[in-house]
Amino acid sequence: MKLGSLKLSGVSVVLLVVQLSLISSIGAKYLYQRAKCPRVWTRVIAVDPEAPIRGRYLSLRLTVNGCESTLPSAKQAVFQRNIDGTTKPLPYFIAAQIAVQFPARLTVKNGKLTAIRIQPTDGPPTDGELISAMPEESCEAMRLANPANFYIAEHATSPLPLKAGSELWMEVTVTPKGPPRPIQLALKQDNAWKPLAFQ
Repeated sequence: MKLGSLKLSGVSVVLLVVQLSLISSIGAKYLYQRAKCPRVWTRVIAVDPEAPIRGRYLSLRLTVNGCESTLPSAKQAVFQRNIDGTTKPLPYFIAAQIAVQFPARLTVKNGKLTAIRIQPTDGPPTDGELISAMPEESCEAMRLANPANFYIAEHATSPLPLKAGSELWMEVTVTPKGPPRPIQLALKQDNAWKPLAFQ
């Protein structure tokens, strides 16, 4: 009994060390990526989460600039024209009746979260994030199909619903793989910028 008790205790310690090591390595990876990977602010749109147990978090869809991406079909895009009838290069608008979705790699260009469509010859679509281009919207206002969850303190005041003329923005870390990671939120109203704290 005594030997068995010592053996069980040793196994428990080993399991605890392994679990702590795994958690520490994930935390260290996130801290490293936050320090080394590009960060960018992007406008977000609030959505209602489908999870039956919501908890204290905001479900937000990130806006991306997709103007450097070609849509799966040329018929899904319409370009503005100059007075002389020539086509303006950018931005273009979505001409489809329903949302157009395509896989893309995310990067930061000119201070914007930018989506570059993954062509069939560029690799498997699973390497990127799914982008939604909404009907009649500009290519500058495409969205990540999967929302990002931003957790807030239990007694914090939610910024939602937004007042008229207000915009909610999120700073994110753009990692080589996987969705952007939320850092902080800010409220933009009347050209005033107010970072939000949720203690």
